[in-house]
Amino acid sequence: MKAGKLAACVCVLVCGGAAQAQEKFPSKNIRMLVPFAAGSQTDILARWIGEKFLESWGQQVVVDNRPSAGGTIASQYVLDANFDGHTMMMVSTGHAGNATLYSKLPYDTIRDFAGVSQVASVPNLLVVAPTLGPKNVKELIAFMKAKPGTMNFSSAGIGSGTQINGEMFNLAAGVKVAHVPYKGAPDALNNVIGGNVQYNFAPILVAAGQVKAGRVLALGVSTAARSPLFPNVPTIAEAGLPGFEYDQWYGLLLAAKTPRPVVNAVNREVVRILSTPEMKERMLTQGATPKPTTPEAFDAFIRAEVKKFAPVIIASGAKVN
Repeated sequence: MKAGKLAACVCVLVCGGAAQAQEKFPSKNIRMLVPFAAGSQTDILARWIGEKFLESWGQQVVVDNRPSAGGTIASQYVLDANFDGHTMMMVSTGHAGNATLYSKLPYDTIRDFAGVSQVASVPNLLVVAPTLGPKNVKELIAFMKAKPGTMNFSSAGIGSGTQINGEMFNLAAGVKVAHVPYKGAPDALNNVIGGNVQYNFAPILVAAGQVKAGRVLALGVSTAARSPLFPNVPTIAEAGLPGFEYDQWYGLLLAAKTPRPVVNAVNREVVRILSTPEMKERMLTQGATPKPTTPEAFDAFIRAEVKKFAPVIIASGAKVN
């Protein structure tokens, strides 16, 4: 064999071997960042997906809860890690809201992240303590208007989807209510039960047990349709604010610099997991709807959500410097 042909063959073998090595994914443990506390809806979904990653890939998935600064610290951690796909983040609606809420984000919400797939759509429940007085949405709005400056609502944290949901409700109802942030949805809900705040928009997975136990009263569902878990609880649109709709969504992100073959590999696995009868049943029995998408569709969805939430956040006056 001539020297030129021999060199070409060697190059093909070496380059091909290098390409195969690069394509091997995952090759080590996976870190799944969660911007909220353990027990939050984001955390629950991250752990469900992580369990299935372990079964499929044989690599341990470490769920890393970083409940502070509205998810911005967890987001920055993902961007500071190696761009090899082994560090990812489960986000919720608040990720899109942060683009407007924070005046000085250390990253660009659109440019610096790659959507893997939307994971789920989940209704929030508008809940109050049974002792508060109002028994429906109209009564709550009237109650707030009768006591201006004395009411407050809780959320899973500044920039969280539950804050955005609350701000949308207040704007639609024409009321000014103080926002009290906590480090996760469970804490926000517990402070309604304890009487420290008057109401909360709680993810249905977090609120279901407390509603059924009678510790909080569910006045309305945030989505356009009622939840099969609580068929007797009206939508907020039905109960007093026509046209009101808020979808608490969740999805998986990687850093934008992650190689596209890796993004696609993670997407294929997430879509497969969400399409299994087991995961569909698991989610539906907990009030969540699986929402597998392509990476491109999830990127486009986030861009649209950033635009949708911007006027709501600006009108509410909420801002973090």
